[in-house]
Amino acid sequence: MSPTPTYPEPQQRSGLFPALVAGAIIALVAANIYLYVQIDHLRTDLAATRETLLSQVSNLKDASSVTTAAQMRHIETLKSELENARTQARTMSSQAKAEATARAEQLAKQLQAEQAKVQQQMSSEISDVKQSATTANAKIADVSTDVGSVKTQVSATQSQLQKTIADLKSMRGDLGVQSGLIATNGQELAALKRLGERNYFEFNLKKEKKPQRVGDITLLVKKVDTKHNRFWVVVGADDKMIPKDDKTINEPVQFYTSKAKQPYELVVNKVQKNTIIGYLSTPKVTTGR
Repeated sequence: MSPTPTYPEPQQRSGLFPALVAGAIIALVAANIYLYVQIDHLRTDLAATRETLLSQVSNLKDASSVTTAAQMRHIETLKSELENARTQARTMSSQAKAEATARAEQLAKQLQAEQAKVQQQMSSEISDVKQSATTANAKIADVSTDVGSVKTQVSATQSQLQKTIADLKSMRGDLGVQSGLIATNGQELAALKRLGERNYFEFNLKKEKKPQRVGDITLLVKKVDTKHNRFWVVVGADDKMIPKDDKTINEPVQFYTSKAKQPYELVVNKVQKNTIIGYLSTPKVTTGR
């Protein structure tokens, strides 16, 4: 297996072309769909968080109602006993009156303790509700942060794609035909693949005695001039050997085959000692000429 191709830094670029606009629109639509799906998931999480909070508050209210009702009944009982004790204290003899008074004081202390207990219970339940609300607010804030993060990622992807597309260029090939968009490095080639207008086959070929297959053709490296960034190859297509001599890097080397009306394009991005690195671009439509 040939080693993974490497690419040089981009050369000088030209402007945008109509085909790029369509590709950019497709990419932006895909990014927006991704954003919509992410936000929809986050909204679902937010709704679940709110539902959990409402359930917790409802459970606290139910528990509070039961506890408070029981405590209030106990307090009413203590009040009734206290009133009876005070009434008896007013009508009894001195000794009995002292005992009734002591009983009344004891009931008064119990009543005070029960009222304090109810107050403490209510404060605790209010604190629990506040804590649940704080937790829910934190989760909601996390969801909002996630939404913002997704938007930022989509925006960054769109900006990078637009920048890469703006760097692409078209130029006239060696057959005098205006080429498609030309990539001079891996990032630009990835952008071309995303546009989906042509097929792309990367290669890293050394000078050998036998032709090597790239896509549906073969290539034979004859000579490489690293000093002047030039190369000589022979293209094998339709049982014919087509020499392509003294070509330069990033130049669209064009040739026709019986499989398509549009030309194939060979682009070498880098030359090394006895090695050429680049890609083959072929038309999507493969009807005969």
